[in-house]
Amino acid sequence: MYSSITVFCGSKTGNNPLFIQQATELGCLLAKHSITLVYGGGKVGIMGALANACMNNGGKVIGVIPELLIEWEQQHTGITELKVVADMHIRKKFLYELGDAAIVLPGGNGTLDELYEMITWNTLKIHEKKIYILNTANYYNNLLAHFDTMQTEGFLYDNWRDKITIINEPKELFIK
Repeated sequence: MYSSITVFCGSKTGNNPLFIQQATELGCLLAKHSITLVYGGGKVGIMGALANACMNNGGKVIGVIPELLIEWEQQHTGITELKVVADMHIRKKFLYELGDAAIVLPGGNGTLDELYEMITWNTLKIHEKKIYILNTANYYNNLLAHFDTMQTEGFLYDNWRDKITIINEPKELFIK
């Protein structure tokens, strides 16, 4: 298994209570399995629920937040370690370097940006870290269908399913 996992997710809670429920469950599971949570450093939204659950269960949490988002995402001061960096590019680089794998939970444009950069870097062999998508309540079904369209239309170099594992519940991450 992994010693650390980077989680990309929303700084908002979204409309479905299952988003927060599964983020909380994931945070608890990471702590239970002694896996360090690496995430965006915010204390609100899905991000905050995830970090709080991990910390409340004795886990280790490393947040990475750019100066620009300190007020927006309300930096989390109750985590193990908070790294404040100059900009979003440095943040993403740290997030990729600190995690052995990545999990993408529901989120908005920033979450998709992080997902696509991870996929692109994986394709370019900049890294070969495993990428998981937690498809809570089928949140990513349209995106997954678009991946299939890109594959069918010949725009991908590899089969996207070889790079990304889709899970529907956090516990699936720990099933071999």
